[in-house]
Amino acid sequence: QVQLVESGGGLVQAGGSLRLSCAAVGSISSISAMGWYRQAPGKQRELVAATTSGGSTDYADSVKGRFTISRDNAKNTVYLQMHSLKPEDTAVYYCNAQARPNGSFLYTNFWGQGTQVTVSS
Repeated sequence: QVQLVESGGGLVQAGGSLRLSCAAVGSISSISAMGWYRQAPGKQRELVAATTSGGSTDYADSVKGRFTISRDNAKNTVYLQMHSLKPEDTAVYYCNAQARPNGSFLYTNFWGQGTQVTVSS
């Protein structure tokens, strides 16, 4: 039905930048919120940033001022621009979307496969 295809992870030195992309593909009627979560080894998955279809955004305190989430509604794509990366940003980053598949009346939570971001000191 709906798949989230992520790209853009990798290895970067501290202070560097990366841009993550996530495209929602499939039989989609509409998408409400989209966002990014991350999970470091031994830790719980946490919200990094999220955005609504109307453009409202929310960020974890740890990334405010460094990360920017944006969205292209026409392409069903969400981006995460990350600057001033720190070693503690190292994690698997997961895309999330609340989407309503064609033929459904309900919004369902969908997840991407995850992309590794590693920040070296």
